[in-house]
Amino acid sequence: MTDHHWLHRVRHRVGRAGAVTARVYSNRWTTRVRIAAAVGLVSIGGVVVGTMLFGHAGLNVGPFRAEMSISPSILGGTEVDIPPLGSLHLDSHDGPIHLKVNLGSLDQSRTEALIDDPAAISSAGENAVDDVRSGVIRLGVRTLGIAVLSAMILAALIFRNMRRIAGAGVTALVVTLGSFGLAAGTLRPDSIAEPRYEGLLVNAPAVVGDARRIADNYGRYADQLQQIVSNVSRLYTTVSTLPVYQPAGNTTRILHVSDLHLNPSSFGLIRTVVQTFDIDAVIDTGDMVDWGSSAETGYASSIPSVGVPYIYVRGNHDSAAIQDAVARQKNAVVLDNKITTVDGLTIAGIGDPEFTPDKSETADAAAQDAANPLTIAGNELATTIRNYGKPVDIALVHDPAMAPPLSGEVPLVLAGHLHKREVSLLPVPVPEPAASDASASPTPAPSATGTQTVTQTRLMVEGSTGGAGLRGLEKEEPTPLSLSVLYFDENHQLKAYDDIELGGTGQSNVEMQRNVIGAKEEPTASPSASVPAGAEPSR
Repeated sequence: MTDHHWLHRVRHRVGRAGAVTARVYSNRWTTRVRIAAAVGLVSIGGVVVGTMLFGHAGLNVGPFRAEMSISPSILGGTEVDIPPLGSLHLDSHDGPIHLKVNLGSLDQSRTEALIDDPAAISSAGENAVDDVRSGVIRLGVRTLGIAVLSAMILAALIFRNMRRIAGAGVTALVVTLGSFGLAAGTLRPDSIAEPRYEGLLVNAPAVVGDARRIADNYGRYADQLQQIVSNVSRLYTTVSTLPVYQPAGNTTRILHVSDLHLNPSSFGLIRTVVQTFDIDAVIDTGDMVDWGSSAETGYASSIPSVGVPYIYVRGNHDSAAIQDAVARQKNAVVLDNKITTVDGLTIAGIGDPEFTPDKSETADAAAQDAANPLTIAGNELATTIRNYGKPVDIALVHDPAMAPPLSGEVPLVLAGHLHKREVSLLPVPVPEPAASDASASPTPAPSATGTQTVTQTRLMVEGSTGGAGLRGLEKEEPTPLSLSVLYFDENHQLKAYDDIELGGTGQSNVEMQRNVIGAKEEPTASPSASVPAGAEPSR
């Protein structure tokens, strides 16, 4: 066979195959299958796109504003994100859909309402499962509608044929319902007992017992807080009977708070004390939040409700984002190696140089060597005060370990961090000659030239105004909420201070002790006043 005949035969066979293929391709049933496949692919594409873009919904779960979303997935399952702690993953179901729940937003107003009403806390816990279930159902219905609509819109853009658009909608309905049915049919409710942890939550299995104790104590803690705020007003009436010190009309009143640690009750308490005690300004010595995450910045939005200037220095749990959030509040003044004047008082402050939200104490905080970041920060603030050219009345730091370099530079240093109230006199700096009169007052006295001579510096460490946050609930008894009212005379000298302590004794009570600065180096204390819940103050 010649090459010519062989080539002719090949062309003939190819021609016949092409003709058969053309007939098959143009066949009515082949055309229908081809169109059905195209409609199916377009429908699935519309379902995926619509679900990814719009398959989410918000719902309230207790104090949280949760965001739930559905996305296509081969493995299925459920993911619960809890910023900034991490996430937990549940093998809750099989199928082509994945459920994600984000608990990153804490609604402060609802949280405060829950704490003010112990019954609401129990109700929120009981209703949480029902809230999630109804939220999932609403999300499923929403996703079903979005999937069908998205598929029909995409089909309209591609086919421009009503029958094919309707077919895409029906296909999307069947695919979505089938996916939901497969997920429901393979649902494993017991999977919540065996979650997989990521992020900081990897330590959760080791602290489950602690978490349960916290939950138990939280109920008792909420019971105590119910009447605490109203008791502050009654307590003030009791305090007026203490004759040791009566503030004059020109007295400046400063409220010292510290270590709020995201406690939603703290700002309600601060507002009450500000109004009742006629406070001129609030000083916050740091640790406003727990982790310094962006999710916690909303906590600073309560600062304007205080109604007076709010002076703040950063704590070791507060990030730069938290400091910026505070600075954005209209009545807030952030001091980071800066000086300000409020109601005649000159106040200097510097933020904590260390950011350690994962632990309650900074490393080597007690060490006072020159290389210690805390000591360096204290020296920086002392230099700023010396270069200011005018007397400075108060210095603010977070960690008391930052205070020693300020000895002799200012009459008063305010700090926090320890979650325990302490008052002491800082040692006189070595270069300074020892004082010859041991009974000399630790408060400064203005000289003839108007400059300040500081003989000794008083360090006042505030307890936790937030009750140490959740950490305070890990103990058998909750950490008390502590805050102090400081009284300054017209010469800007500290004359007295009231220590206020709420709860922490197993009973709903408010205790206050008045301390008067006398001629001695240690303050003298007046009898304390205590108001149990539901009781009238003694007179």
